[in-house]
Amino acid sequence: MRLIGLVVVLALGLTLAPLAAGAQQAGKVHRVGLIVTTSPVSEMTGSEPVHPSVRAFVQGLRALGYVEGQNLILERRSAEGRFERFGDIVTELVSLKTDVIVAPGDLIPRAARAITTTVPIVMATAEDPVGAGLVQSLARPGGNVTGLMLIVGPEIEGKRLEIFREALPGVSRVAYLGSKQEKDWEGPWGQSVRTAARALGVTLVLSEFPSRQYADAFAQLTRARAEAVFISPSLLAFADRALVAELATRARMPTMFAYRQQVELGGLMSYGVNVVDNFRRAASFVDRILKGTKPADLPVERPTKFELVINLKTAKALGLKIPQSLLGRADQIIE
Repeated sequence: MRLIGLVVVLALGLTLAPLAAGAQQAGKVHRVGLIVTTSPVSEMTGSEPVHPSVRAFVQGLRALGYVEGQNLILERRSAEGRFERFGDIVTELVSLKTDVIVAPGDLIPRAARAITTTVPIVMATAEDPVGAGLVQSLARPGGNVTGLMLIVGPEIEGKRLEIFREALPGVSRVAYLGSKQEKDWEGPWGQSVRTAARALGVTLVLSEFPSRQYADAFAQLTRARAEAVFISPSLLAFADRALVAELATRARMPTMFAYRQQVELGGLMSYGVNVVDNFRRAASFVDRILKGTKPADLPVERPTKFELVINLKTAKALGLKIPQSLLGRADQIIE
């Protein structure tokens, strides 16, 4: 009888052990850090944040079963336009024993990688993670960084100029608002635009914004007699999108941006990846990492869908008539 009792106890122990482990895992509270570059933290708060990308990320986590106050602590941080704060923000999140850090662009992940090689980092909108030294390759990141790319490659920039010219067939002189460095004017992305300009018979002139001096840049393009402005896809231009859109409106210049958020602020048109959708998809990376997958084994996702957004209200204010063929291809028209 004692032998039978021992067998029963052992059997029950083996049966209940996995259940207890599962219950313990289900009760775990995960701490996730989310960083943005310019928006105030006040726009990141609540269950339905005002900030579109943050809201999409929160909704993406919720759809996967992560709810704040139950099994999730979401540490929301913003550099609020002060890029020198990236390192301090990451250091704070690491000290809080954050399970995963999610951030846009290459600059914040690069600052994070310099501080920690153990805390998983998910890039929501990476530009060139291999070139930035963040991953060994897109297929096999090999470290603590993975995520999604925002820019597929230089060729997308030439395509943007082609679409811009199709919208403005009478324009022959276009200003390139960007810098001389990295992926802008003198890099592969800028080269793609310049090659497309030659093929289209467009004169492309550089209008720099060193140290984020956009007013000076617009003064340059006015002196250069530019008829329209092509804005680089750089993180800085996106971070300062409201100011760039305002200056373009003041100068009555048609604009081509890389992201829809800039068109929603009054720009004429954009062609590129949906930033908000990238943040929503970043939630699935967080989920897989929290469930045990190593970032080193999660391939970086390249964008496969690009959207064309046209602001007809802006076009009318500028006295422009956008060709119907282009309007028919638009993913969204703002009226």
